Amino acid sequence: MAKIPHILLIYTGGTIGMVKDYKTGALKIFNFDKLLKHIPELNQLNCTISSISLEEPIDSSNMNPDNWVFIAEIIEKNYEKFDGFVVLHGSDTMSYTASAISFMFENLSKPVIFTGSQLPIGDLRTDAKENLITSIEVAASQENGVPIISEVCLYFEYKLYRANRTTKINAEHFEAFTSPNFPPLGESGVHLKFYKQLINKSKKTKPFTVRKHLDNNIVILKIFPGITEKTIASILGIEGLKGVILETFGSGNAPTDKWFIDLLKESINKGVQIVNVTQCISGSVIMGHYETSVELKKAGIINGGDITTESALAKLMFLLGEKIPKNKFKAIFEAQLRGEISMLE
Repeated sequence: MAKIPHILLIYTGGTIGMVKDYKTGALKIFNFDKLLKHIPELNQLNCTISSISLEEPIDSSNMNPDNWVFIAEIIEKNYEKFDGFVVLHGSDTMSYTASAISFMFENLSKPVIFTGSQLPIGDLRTDAKENLITSIEVAASQENGVPIISEVCLYFEYKLYRANRTTKINAEHFEAFTSPNFPPLGESGVHLKFYKQLINKSKKTKPFTVRKHLDNNIVILKIFPGITEKTIASILGIEGLKGVILETFGSGNAPTDKWFIDLLKESINKGVQIVNVTQCISGSVIMGHYETSVELKKAGIINGGDITTESALAKLMFLLGEKIPKNKFKAIFEAQLRGEISMLE
């Protein structure tokens, strides 16, 4: 007889873990020890569920790399005891956290599903129940005793996405997330459907490893028409700066002013890693496609391809923390590590 999957639910904070006190109207933290009492539907799932709540839940706006390491360590400590993990997280920075965790986890062979909600779990029209129930069902889904999912994912409003491909696009609609450059790994409807050809294969042949060194000495620099030399020089001149996510126009285009290119070259010569990502919601950087990106390519700017800003930030922190040699950094960043970027031609 097949072993029933054992799932660990980790509540880090966010709207999904709130219930409304109907006397005061205030939101308060949900007691996850009484999860089955409040959501009896969970009893119908073919799995057992344990839960851990952070003593002091974190509003997702306060999430930082130390918190990411803490969440990763909870999973690391419980990795052998459970068959899958569901992380409940505030939606505002969920794509950042989930992307970071995807890079930190090497040779992952079990599902790690991030989810949350737009309304508290006790609200009449809440999306929390469906997101929670289906995320647990995804984490418990197996074939021949092997998990169907063996990567870090984000589930929200009937769609299962590769976490490091996601971005939050709406603060009010239930359909809060999208994966602009990669299709969903699964969808929930009458049936829970997986698109297995898109799912990363398990790395069970090698030991599961957690990389905990993240370097957040980086900035996101969004180019805009009229940006001044003083502004760019001030940002690139930050003491201790090690990396820059350069958000450019369209397919990776930026001003061709000599001062702009010179400042970028100067930073690169100092060892700062600069990654070119597009400001567009979807599409890819193609450096050299237009004259306005030829100089960026010549300067040695890293091509971010179709990576999201959230994933680029997480990947940059991860690779800087791994102390990659400067002469290999560009090639490694432009390579696909966890399915976060389409292979550059």
